[in-house]
Amino acid sequence: MIIESGIIIFVGLLLLAIKLPLRMVLRLLGYPFAVDITASILAYALHQGSFTGMMAAAVSGLLTSAMTSAARYSIGYISNKKYYPGKIWNLTANLQGDEH
Repeated sequence: MIIESGIIIFVGLLLLAIKLPLRMVLRLLGYPFAVDITASILAYALHQGSFTGMMAAAVSGLLTSAMTSAARYSIGYISNKKYYPGKIWNLTANLQGDEH
């Protein structure tokens, strides 16, 4: 039950992240530790009060950390206003017309 709850929390956070613009996602992936800590603290704050809630938040934090690493590897990230492409998808063409 704890693992399933953690997965549901993680999917909720993932669905919120999917709504963000591509450039913002890539910028956030440039700060992986900050993303991991922020998502974990948010999950802990929302689910405090019970052992099950805290353990589900811990599972969600671990899944967020794994997904951040996987996303950096696969799609890349933006750091210091420079795009570092991923090993699976190179999004350079998608970012050309998005000069915000």
